[in-house]
Amino acid sequence: MEQLSKKRISYKPLFSLPVIVAALGYFVDIYDLLLFGIVRKPSLESLGLNPDTVGVNIIDWQMGGLMLGGILWGILGDKRGRLSVLFGSIILYSSANIACGFLPYFPDDKESLTFWYTALRFIAGIGLAGELGAGITLVSEVLPKELRALGTSLVAGFGLFGAVVANFTVELSNDWSVAYFIGGGMGIGLLLLRFGVIESGIYKHISANSHVRRGNFLSFFTNWDRFVRYVRCIGIGLPTWFCIGVLAMLGDQFGEALGIKGGISAGKAIMWGYIGISAGDLFSGILSHWLKSRKKAILWMMAFTLISVVWILYGGVKTQNTYYFLCCWFGFGTGYWAMFVTVGAEQFGTNIRSTAATTIPNFVRGMVIVMYFGYNHLKPFTGTIHSAAIIGLICFAIGIYCTYKIAETHNRDMDFIDE
Repeated sequence: MEQLSKKRISYKPLFSLPVIVAALGYFVDIYDLLLFGIVRKPSLESLGLNPDTVGVNIIDWQMGGLMLGGILWGILGDKRGRLSVLFGSIILYSSANIACGFLPYFPDDKESLTFWYTALRFIAGIGLAGELGAGITLVSEVLPKELRALGTSLVAGFGLFGAVVANFTVELSNDWSVAYFIGGGMGIGLLLLRFGVIESGIYKHISANSHVRRGNFLSFFTNWDRFVRYVRCIGIGLPTWFCIGVLAMLGDQFGEALGIKGGISAGKAIMWGYIGISAGDLFSGILSHWLKSRKKAILWMMAFTLISVVWILYGGVKTQNTYYFLCCWFGFGTGYWAMFVTVGAEQFGTNIRSTAATTIPNFVRGMVIVMYFGYNHLKPFTGTIHSAAIIGLICFAIGIYCTYKIAETHNRDMDFIDE
């Protein structure tokens, strides 16, 4: 007899320990990742350093650390397990952030301070690179395929509130070094909770097979089909970090260019952007679940984001509140971030899944270096607004094309390997 009713879906796995721990880990990760962007001006000015030239250079090094760390942690996650990354990465970036809090006590020499601040943010970047990819990979593998989109959205939606808490911590403490101590302390505290998490069953099954080669980063470049999938996954994420890395982190520059009275605080722009992203990440999971499609959900949210970007650059924004509102708007639209990372995890087999899911978002973050390079070199010729518009147009064009061309992965079985 044909079954007339579908099996009822239980949402209980969404509140399992791996999901909770991944969400808390991403919360601390985002807090520490965005903290320098928030304290860039006050920290560098208090140390007697130039917040524009030195600040952009430090961001570049931090993002470079993310790219390098993405490769290292991704390979380790496939070779040694997802949990090894969750433990190792948080120890590294929490220690680096605590060290940043001691910078006011370093020798009062500009060259030394510049070197140590840059080095510590580079080390923090390496550590921060492992958190999201390992967490999303673990959650993707332990949850039923029907709940994968909702689970990864919960992780990212809650985790991204770390940026909001970082901004409030800086404002309430009125001391940027204290904010670094709090971030590092939260990370060390989270280590205790991670001891109760078990490894992914799918990974344990494949790790028992000694004939399967795991964590081969070069394999993304030795097979044309795999390489194209990999590059397209990176391309999908570019609009997200154009919005956060350029329009929010450099908000003070756009406030000046737009003639906004009172200027724009980069910290507040980042905070409002991440309030939007947190809500958008939760919505993107629901939208993908409803549409039964990753691609459609991402394309709709990209189009929504593009409206706010055009409005910021050419809509005659003249007040702080309007700018922050639009940061929240593009934040909500770029809330497909969790869906984009999930797509990266779903595109590749268990033997290279951690490498893919960890390197892809960190390469997107690292592309901010290229965005800054283009933006800064165009600015003397086209001005702040037009140079940002050119970079944004390139990012969105690539993002839309890659999303359209990538294979749909909704409800894809995760128990497979890439050979």
